[in-house]
Amino acid sequence: MTASRTLRIALVGAAALTAASLTASAAVAAPAMAEPTVTAPSPATRTHSATQEAMDAAVKDGVPGVAGQVKDKYGVWKATSGVGNLKTKQPRSAHDRYRVGSITKTFVSTVLLQLEAEGRLSLDDKVDKWLPGVVRGNGHDGSKVTLRQLLNHTSGIFNYTADDEFVRKAFLKDGFFKHRYDTATLGQLVEIAMSHKPDFAPGASWNYSNTNYTLAAMVIESATGNSYGDEIHDRITEPLGLHATFVPGTYPKVPGPSSRAYGKLAETTTGPTYDVTELNATLAGGSGDMISDSGDLNRFYSALLRGKLLPKAQLAEMKKTVKVDGSPNLEYGLGLSATKLSCGITVWGHGGGIHGSLSEAVTTADGRHSLSFNFNGDWAGDSGAVIEAEFCGE
Repeated sequence: MTASRTLRIALVGAAALTAASLTASAAVAAPAMAEPTVTAPSPATRTHSATQEAMDAAVKDGVPGVAGQVKDKYGVWKATSGVGNLKTKQPRSAHDRYRVGSITKTFVSTVLLQLEAEGRLSLDDKVDKWLPGVVRGNGHDGSKVTLRQLLNHTSGIFNYTADDEFVRKAFLKDGFFKHRYDTATLGQLVEIAMSHKPDFAPGASWNYSNTNYTLAAMVIESATGNSYGDEIHDRITEPLGLHATFVPGTYPKVPGPSSRAYGKLAETTTGPTYDVTELNATLAGGSGDMISDSGDLNRFYSALLRGKLLPKAQLAEMKKTVKVDGSPNLEYGLGLSATKLSCGITVWGHGGGIHGSLSEAVTTADGRHSLSFNFNGDWAGDSGAVIEAEFCGE
């Protein structure tokens, strides 16, 4: 992980990318730049030129295209760079929908914290209370893991996306094209993790594990009797009017407006580039399966940090962070990361990756300056540089 960026950890490319940021150089020629789409400026509006330059640099590094939006006191700024389709050279749209990967975790955590605020569960509950016998085997013990430890990745539960067979099926070329439309249940994903030993005893350390949020989604379903996708819809996306945001279930396409998504389907960043847009995202159930767009993500994180979704006590719990080893400027709360930038500003949010898609969504502590953007390639580009440019540049 790179300290100057938010977490960009989830289902990306290969096992080496399930717990680290992607920092490789470009592997394909950069496509032509698309003109930025910008709202009509007022005399006081920032130009965001540094942000545009950082987006253009990502395309020069090999990202097919970048699409993003900023919302601040001056209004909304929308911009793109590169293309959304390598064959047709159609430019990206700032209104593109895309797979948001681990940004899903903030939505799941928010629902679980809302349930705590309603008195329906406690962060100190053991996983076994809600999922008896599910976390068991090879040293895993759900009677010793709390819901809080799931949400802040201190549970020690093995990360199922690091399983060698899962990597072969989900992330590498032959397996992906054979299994891209397969359906996985939440329970099946957890079973993969239970076939391995824990990384450490609960609470003893920190390690990013997608299994934690698959389990959190299962807890939501156990506590409510509804699917976690329905709870996210009813509690977050519908009240906030996030019409581009949803849990797709087994639906394999990304609704328009959208661009194609590209990946290497290999453990290296060289070699052929494949269109990986279509897939059954249940392989990322609860940990990275959602679809959204930049405008919706800005609205969500702004509302969250401004206390529109959680009472003060639960928002304070969400913002209680733990250190992330090797990243002195990065800390992790309950589905929410805090990154201290080079200019001293701390931004809150989450990053996310899934096949052919790398996304970032961050906002200031007061929720009044938000940035969300997406790379439609999963092997190149520096997302941290875009964030630095927006909050510390011109």
